[in-house]
Amino acid sequence: MQKVGFISLGCVKNLVDTEVMLGALKDRGFELTADPQNADVLIVNTCAFIETAKNESITAILNMADYKKIGKCKSLIIAGCLGQRYQQDLLDEIPEADAIVGTGAWHRIDEAVAETLKGKRVLLIGETDTIYDEKMTRITTTPEYSAYIKVAEGCNNRCSYCVIPLVRGNYRSRTIESIVAEAKSLTDKGVKEINLIAQDTTNYGHDLYGKSRLTDLLKELVKIEKLQWIRILYCYPKYFTDELIELMAAEPKICKYVDLPLQHADNTVLKAMARYDTRESIEALLKKIRNKIPNVTIRTSFIVGFPGETEEQYLALKSFVEEQRFDKVGVFTYSREEDTPAYEMDDQIDDVVKQERYHDLMSLQCKISEELNQEMEGKEIEVLIEGRDTEQETVAYGRSYREAPEVDGQVYVECDSDSKPGDMIKAKIVQGFTYDILAEKITE
Repeated sequence: MQKVGFISLGCVKNLVDTEVMLGALKDRGFELTADPQNADVLIVNTCAFIETAKNESITAILNMADYKKIGKCKSLIIAGCLGQRYQQDLLDEIPEADAIVGTGAWHRIDEAVAETLKGKRVLLIGETDTIYDEKMTRITTTPEYSAYIKVAEGCNNRCSYCVIPLVRGNYRSRTIESIVAEAKSLTDKGVKEINLIAQDTTNYGHDLYGKSRLTDLLKELVKIEKLQWIRILYCYPKYFTDELIELMAAEPKICKYVDLPLQHADNTVLKAMARYDTRESIEALLKKIRNKIPNVTIRTSFIVGFPGETEEQYLALKSFVEEQRFDKVGVFTYSREEDTPAYEMDDQIDDVVKQERYHDLMSLQCKISEELNQEMEGKEIEVLIEGRDTEQETVAYGRSYREAPEVDGQVYVECDSDSKPGDMIKAKIVQGFTYDILAEKITE
């Protein structure tokens, strides 16, 4: 039996693709291994979103190529966004690679493996119009109590800096029935937390049903008895409706956690980014969310150094962050990506200036995050335990509704000698730090 090893890079949407490909290979009789030294086939599922992600992908590919010399590897396959974007050029420039499998051909991964093991080099790209469904085998790689469900693929927004539509295609939703069936299957296997993901989650259903159906989907998901937390990630502001706000406020299973990537707060920059929002519309939405959803946690992301961003426009963004006091913020320096409108724009910003603005904005946000976490001191929260401190037997760690997996901090729980990963416990917050929180287990 041939052994296949996988390296998954980039976002959690890419991770779901990896899990579906793992399922397809297992169905076809391949053995999966986490040890690249013993793998006959190595597959790197790549990211091509920004320059740093591309560099990380190339490094991983070349590192895996070494196992053709020091391991058993007979076939090295490049899957995902990098392959979809650069196709034959990538195959030509990396002679160690035996196949390219783009985002439009992930369902042919078994074919790529079989052909390369025969000594062939193959290029499988396909049309970016596919999406997995609940009938496909999926090998989840997340902890057994938490999983991601991709509700849609692709994007229609065409932000001027973004390559996602180029590598993922137009927006296409799964049916409500398909998503609910997958959620039930996952909870039957022990999953308590489901994180709904898409490039633009609030746009869910427009292509299938003629209008957003996210609230309808959520109303079906909350009926699943074993499901305890539903978290909605990557919500585009345009379709963040009053109905969605009201449902999030009323339904205890839906985490009071809003992930709302905003990218900027200056209207001129937002227009150049081809965003639909204005500072005024964003402020109105944030006010509504906070008024309607008590104790809501809001995460967002911003880009600094976009072409033409003046010092005055950057300071407008900084003042916006200072005023809004977001719970969580990710800051990125603009990455100039070929084949996007922003690539051709005048007044590209110097890298030194980008870095200065990045560190300045992150410094501000660190101060805000610490203050907000300190304001939580004395409050009681529910914590999903994820592990135990290896050096302190009475300390466990996990997340509350305020922390999404992988991107946010953790809650460290003292006075806890027996909680296991997957347990839901009550804790009282003792101390807040910039990213993490210290709490004590509440015993009844």
